Amino acid sequence: MANNKSKPILEIKDLKGGVEGKEILKGINLSVNGGEVHAIMGPNGSGKSTLANTLMGNPKYHISDGEMYFHGQKINEMGAHERARLGMFLAFQYPSEIPGVSMDQFLRDAYNSVKNDSISVGKFAKYLRQKMGVLDMDEKFASRYLNEGFSGGEKKRSEMLQMAVLEPSLAILDETDSGLDIDALKIVADSVNQLKNPEMGVLVITHYQRILRYLEPDKVYILMDGRIVETGGPEMAEILEEKGYEWIREKVGLSE
Repeated sequence: MANNKSKPILEIKDLKGGVEGKEILKGINLSVNGGEVHAIMGPNGSGKSTLANTLMGNPKYHISDGEMYFHGQKINEMGAHERARLGMFLAFQYPSEIPGVSMDQFLRDAYNSVKNDSISVGKFAKYLRQKMGVLDMDEKFASRYLNEGFSGGEKKRSEMLQMAVLEPSLAILDETDSGLDIDALKIVADSVNQLKNPEMGVLVITHYQRILRYLEPDKVYILMDGRIVETGGPEMAEILEEKGYEWIREKVGLSE
């Protein structure tokens, strides 16, 4: 659960912005401490993925106002690679396939880039085996081409392995639970629970309550029309499961 003594890893202050000239985020405020799991829930078009991409520095997304701080350092103008080196990680909803590039090759290149290192093949192989052991993964998985022919669950396990290797201090999971059956969902949730620690914050972006049953968030935000319209504890996700989003719309005066 939350480490109340830790300083915020991520702080977002009145963040506004969007994509292709359209303003989608209309003043987001939140902070995440080490050891905490925060969830952002909301219907389609509410701005969830826009927030994830803006946080990670996707160049297609613009910031029109507000500030983002990571470990106290303003990151508004930083590129995605700079943010990754600081310790930010984004797990994608639809991971890309890269035929001809093995998992272990890709992960070693990513490690060297993010850590600004040049770890040897042998040393990295040992490091990778250790991380796969933590996630209870078959070592043969590392020799497969990146996401090629992977099932939905295997693609998400691939993302979790990347997170394990890169050891971020902030993990952003953008609808990582999308399209997963219950077994794959539990694998992803178990992986996050294995990897989280008092020095790492987790920001889960999701439509559904089901993954939160396994991750036990410290805080749940409801995002609608580019704004956080409601904040609560884990019980907020349970209420959404029961009532849907209409009761929130009526409460805050938003039409569908």
